Amino acid sequence: MLPINKTMQKTIICCLMLLLVQINVKAQTGQPTWWFGISGAANGNFFDGTTQKLNNSLLVPTAFHKGDGVRPFGSILVEYRPGSIWGGALNLGYDGRGGKFKDVVAPCNCPATLKTNTSYLTIEPSLRFSPGGGNFYLFAGPRVGLNLQKDFNYTQLKQANTDAEFSEMRKTLISGQVGMGYDIQMSSKTSTTKFVISPFVSYHPYFGQDVRNIESWSMTTVRAGIALKLGKGKKAIEKEETVPAVIPVADVNFAVRAPKAILVKRMVTETLPLLNYVFFDEGSAQVPSRYITLSKDQATGFKEEQLQQESAENSAGRSARQLAVYYNVINIIGDRMRANPSSSITLSGASLKGPAEGRSFAVSIKKYLVETFGIQDTRIATNGRTKPLIPSEQPGGTKELTLLRSGDRRVDIQSSSPELMMEVGGDMMKPIQISATQSDPTDSHVIFTVEKANEVLKSYTIDLTDQNGTVQHFGPFTKGQESIPGKTILGSNATGDYKVVMLGTTKGGATIRKESNVHLDAQQELLETGMRYSILFNFNKANTIATYEQFLINVVTPLITDGSTVIIHGHTDIVGPEDYNYELSLKRAKEAQQIIETALTKAGKTNVKFETNGFGEATDRSPFENNRPEERFYNRTVIIDIAPAKQ
Repeated sequence: MLPINKTMQKTIICCLMLLLVQINVKAQTGQPTWWFGISGAANGNFFDGTTQKLNNSLLVPTAFHKGDGVRPFGSILVEYRPGSIWGGALNLGYDGRGGKFKDVVAPCNCPATLKTNTSYLTIEPSLRFSPGGGNFYLFAGPRVGLNLQKDFNYTQLKQANTDAEFSEMRKTLISGQVGMGYDIQMSSKTSTTKFVISPFVSYHPYFGQDVRNIESWSMTTVRAGIALKLGKGKKAIEKEETVPAVIPVADVNFAVRAPKAILVKRMVTETLPLLNYVFFDEGSAQVPSRYITLSKDQATGFKEEQLQQESAENSAGRSARQLAVYYNVINIIGDRMRANPSSSITLSGASLKGPAEGRSFAVSIKKYLVETFGIQDTRIATNGRTKPLIPSEQPGGTKELTLLRSGDRRVDIQSSSPELMMEVGGDMMKPIQISATQSDPTDSHVIFTVEKANEVLKSYTIDLTDQNGTVQHFGPFTKGQESIPGKTILGSNATGDYKVVMLGTTKGGATIRKESNVHLDAQQELLETGMRYSILFNFNKANTIATYEQFLINVVTPLITDGSTVIIHGHTDIVGPEDYNYELSLKRAKEAQQIIETALTKAGKTNVKFETNGFGEATDRSPFENNRPEERFYNRTVIIDIAPAKQ
C-alpha cells in the first residue's frame, strides 16, 4: 500500500490533469438554472502545531507536532446558475478531519502514537465562477464546521492504550476554501434532463482551523472527489472545439555536488561556548538529575580541565561529549568562583507560575555552590521572575508553546567577572576547550540542490543511471536540498559515472525535467588536525553575529592561515516553520563568513577557501537532538571549523 501522502499526491495530479483541459461550451437559454446532487471525496489532512494535553486527565510526556491522514467527505449539494459565468453553491455534509500524528519517543524511551478521529457537520456556501462560460469552473467561500466526533487513541509502549475524547474542542470552526472543478456532460444534447459528473479539488488552509481552545493544533486539508448533479433544462447545448488551457510553468535550477574524494576526519580542538542557563523540569524546584552534582570530597578535586580530554564523536554528529561538558556547568561555576575569590554571580530564576518558584530554582543552585564548593553566600545573589531575561515565548505567540515555555523555565547565571563570563556580549559563560575526533557526514554525500523547490514543486525524484544502463531511483523529495551517501550509490564499485535526472511535478501539475552528471570514487580517509568555534543564538535572533563580530575578528580570524579551508554550518532548533528555519540558518552562516572574509582581506590573507551551508532544523545534520531545551538551545548555532592547509 502506498503511504497516505503519496496516494494523495497521485490522486490530486490525476484530477488536475483532467481539470486543466478546458472544453468551451456555448450557453443556451435551456441550460438548467438549479442543480441538485451529491458528492463524495477524500480529505487529505495535514496536522501542524503542538498537542500534549489530550484531556483533563491525560497529559502525555512528549508533545506531538505533525501528522497527516485521509478521511471521507460526503455531502448533498445545490447549485444556482442564473448565467453561464457566475453562480453559487451550497454543500451540507459529513467532513472527516482525523489522522495520525507522527510517532514520538517518550522520556522512558517508549514509542508513542496518537490517532485522532475528529469529524464535523460542514456547511459550505461558495461563489462559482466559470471563465468564458465553459465547463471548467473555480469556486471559493467560507466553511462552517460543527464538531461531531472528538475521539482519539493514544498508545505508549509499556502502558495500556487510551481511547477517549479530546477536551477543549472548538464546537464551531469558521474557515475557508478555494478550489476548481470540471463538469463532464453525461446526458445527450437533446435531453432536457441534464446529468453531470464533476471531479473537483479544493484547498482548505489552516486559517481558522485551530482544532482546540488550548495548545496550537491546526490543520490544512486538500480535498479531491467527484460530484453527481442533475438539472432540468429546455434546450440542448452546442459543443465547440477543445481548447487546452494555457498555464505558465515556473522553472527551477538544479545542481549536483559530488562527495569529496578524501573523507577527512579531524582531530579537533573545540572552543565550546557554555550556556549560562540551567533548565528545570516542570513540577520540581530541584536541580534536574541530568546535571552532574558532586559530593564535597569530589568537588575538592574537581577542575574544569578534567573535561577537556579526548573523546570520539559518532558519525551522525550527535555530540553527547559537548552535552556532558555542559551538564557540569554548575561545577564549572563553582571551580571558577573558588579560583577567583573576588568574583560574584547573580542567579535569576524564571517560572510561568510566578517569581516565587523562579527564585526557588535559583536558591537550589546557590545552596549547592555554598554547601559543596564552599562559596560564600554573600557572593551569590538570587531573584525570581515570571519570564527570563531573554524569553523564547514572544507576546502574541500561539505556536509550539510547550517547547518554548520549557526553555523559559530556567535559571540565568549572570556576572560581570571576566574570569567567569565572555568579554563579548556578557551573557555567555567563558568557553571551555575540549578535544574530539570529528568528521562532517555531508563530505561523504552526493548533494542535490533544487532552487525554488518549495515555491514551484509539489515534489521531485532523482534517477541516477550508470555507464551500464542500471538506474537507481530516489525520492520523492520536497526540500530544496537533499543528499544521498556516495557509498549507497556506488555499492561495491570503486568508481562510477552517472547521468542524473531530476523529474519534478509542479504545484500546477506540470512536469519539469533537469539533467546533470556526476563522477564518484570510493573515498579514502585522512586524519588531520583542526580547530572549531561555535556561536550560539538566542531564540529567533540572527543578529547575534554582530555581538560576536569582535570575537570572530580578534580570536578566530588570526588562527586562519594561508591555504586553510573554513567550513561554516548554520543550524536551528525545531521551533518554527521548516522553510523559515532553513533561511535563518543560511543567513547566520553567511554573515559569519562575511565578517571573517573582510578581516582576512585586511590581514592580507586571500588564499582561503570557504564551504558555507545552512541546514535549518534538519534532524539528520543537527549537532544535537531536540528533546530537551538545552539541546534545542545548542542547536541554534553557527559552527566554524578551520582546517589548515596540507603541508
